[in-house]
Order: sequence, then structure tokens, then C-alpha cells
Amino acid sequence: MRLPSQWFLAVEPIDLRCGMDRLLVWVQRSGGSSSASVGYAFRNRAGSRIKLLLIDGTGVWLCVRRLHAGRFHWPRSDEEKCLLSREQFAWLCAGVDWMRLSTSVVPEHTF
Repeated sequence: MRLPSQWFLAVEPIDLRCGMDRLLVWVQRSGGSSSASVGYAFRNRAGSRIKLLLIDGTGVWLCVRRLHAGRFHWPRSDEEKCLLSREQFAWLCAGVDWMRLSTSVVPEHTF
């Protein structure tokens, strides 16, 4: 699996019972790209779980990450999604407040 260079976060929580097909529809409706260099992250309402959608040249990966304690630090914005670098995403997955470590959180109107 090739790791994406950019990650888009869906700012609003979603029902994580969704499978990859429903998440792909969400990406397409939001103007998302099926590029192999982009990943998409979705969180549950409690903020303790995320689902990652990765598209490579041969298929789609769907991964789940759960924190045993605490919550993922997620942006609060009036935007539908925001863009993270690889480094920011690594901090997010570790459960660290990546927004305090980084000065550039970029809200995005389209994928």
C-alpha cells in the first residue's frame, strides 16, 4: 500500500457503519479525486474512531483506527472538509493535537 501525500478530513462526523461504497459516493459528491496520492478520513460522533479510505491503482483500501483512551483532534470549521499533510496526519493518528503543532490547516471547498 502506498501512503498518500495528502489527506482530506470530512469535518462533520459520519455513521461509521458505512462501507467503502457509501464512502466513495460521499467522496464523489464532494468533488473528490480517485487519485492514488490522496486519502480520505472520516470520524464517528464520539471522535474515538476514524475510517480511512485509500485508493490505489488496483483497488480501494478501507482501514479503521480506534483510540482506547481520549479522542482524535478534529478541526472545527464551517467547511465540509480540510486538507492535511502527511506529517499532520501522522500526529492525528497518534492522538496528538496536531493543530497546535502546525500553523497551516487548510480548509478545502473541494477535494
